[in-house]
Amino acid sequence: MNIQNAQKAVDDWIQEHGVRYFNELTNMAQLTEEVGEVARIIARRYGEQSEKESDKNKDLGEELADVVFVVLCLANQTGIDLQAAFDAKLNLKAKRDHDRHHTNQKLK
Repeated sequence: MNIQNAQKAVDDWIQEHGVRYFNELTNMAQLTEEVGEVARIIARRYGEQSEKESDKNKDLGEELADVVFVVLCLANQTGIDLQAAFDAKLNLKAKRDHDRHHTNQKLK
């Protein structure tokens, strides 16, 4: 599925199962909450913090999908073609960062 199809799938879901999009500020708060849940899993599972028993059954993929869902909601409600924005960003990063990363001594 490309990003345009994902944006449409989210919009279809909102139309079928939701009442409407939450407003942009609410979705921004939700995005922050979802990113925090991802950070909690990564900090405990891959970082130096110990993982609580109640966190061991948390699904990182599910939490990342929550982040993507809210990002797609924000793109939809603000009129952003996220596929075009992502493609442009990837192109910019490829031009800007190619030599920089190959010559970065920290990455060797």
